[in-house]
Amino acid sequence: MADYREAPLATRPKTLDPNEYFNLSPEHRRLEESRAAVRANLKRQYQIQLNNPHRNELIEDPALTRWVYARANPYSHFRATKKTSLLGFMFGVLPLFAMYKLFKTDRDNREEKIKAGTLVRKFNLSA
Repeated sequence: MADYREAPLATRPKTLDPNEYFNLSPEHRRLEESRAAVRANLKRQYQIQLNNPHRNELIEDPALTRWVYARANPYSHFRATKKTSLLGFMFGVLPLFAMYKLFKTDRDNREEKIKAGTLVRKFNLSA
């Protein structure tokens, strides 16, 4: 930890905070150990099911099931935030107005040149 230098524009990651390692209460350590035991038990059960040579059915992974359901039904899980609203505006509305402005100004400039008689037309069929 002594060789870590903080970036000038970023905060220290929570995992590198010395208070996370050294100044923990016994209750906090006990909670972390119990969570680690639950994770290890779930992992062990999954490995036993996965490596069962007499397995005939699929292994049901609840996390994968929730992920597939959320991917299949994105609109029921969508939440409008500042970020999603800004992205929707930037990639949905702004390009439409930019394309309109681009085509309109190009057309207006071309019409001005046609009226003034200064437009050099390629592929002139009459000459």
